[in-house]
Amino acid sequence: MSLIQIENHSDMNDVDVIQEIIRNRICFLEYPAGTTLKETALAEEFGVSRTPLREALNRLRYLGLIETRNGVGTVVVGLSYEEITQIYEMRMELAQLIGKLSPNKITDEHEEITLSLLTRAQRQTIEFDIQEYFAINHQLHHLIYDIIGNTSLKEMWKQLYFQSASSWYQVAKNTTEEVCHSLIDELTDLVTAIKSRDAEAVGISQRLHIKYGFSRIQALSSNE
Repeated sequence: MSLIQIENHSDMNDVDVIQEIIRNRICFLEYPAGTTLKETALAEEFGVSRTPLREALNRLRYLGLIETRNGVGTVVVGLSYEEITQIYEMRMELAQLIGKLSPNKITDEHEEITLSLLTRAQRQTIEFDIQEYFAINHQLHHLIYDIIGNTSLKEMWKQLYFQSASSWYQVAKNTTEEVCHSLIDELTDLVTAIKSRDAEAVGISQRLHIKYGFSRIQALSSNE
């Protein structure tokens, strides 16, 4: 059973569902780097033919989460520290473009979602739940994704978020209290920006907190 399953499958087809479940397993290290994904076993698990399964795997390959190796099969990709550094550097640069490249209009719904996520994050200080923590992070990602208007920026933002997710999961497992308070700070800043309907402020906030996240990854790496 995956740590975090998708909340609502009702409006998703088989390919979407399979992609998201496998993606979550990769992001949350249920499938760590080097894991070989067996098509036959996965197709049997999901109760589908290989056609939708292969389409889901192709999407994950496009995201850079898996690759095909001769003589081995489909393998979960492992990132070097240098590659993780480059991903975070790019994420910080992209964040600054959120409010500059034709952002979508910030709505009352965005505000309601952000306030709800903040409330959920604050509950984590009472009883931390790693599954809930990452559910909040995932929904925060989708919120920012929805505000981004530029199509190319959206795709790059999504790809880099999922490529960096497993690295951040490792940090969260080791510093639960710190990352919980960091998430609250991020959402508090985001509430202010969204209440002001200021997409540029949203981007500035995201850059700040992505930079913080990378600093924690650096600290964890230096202690290993």
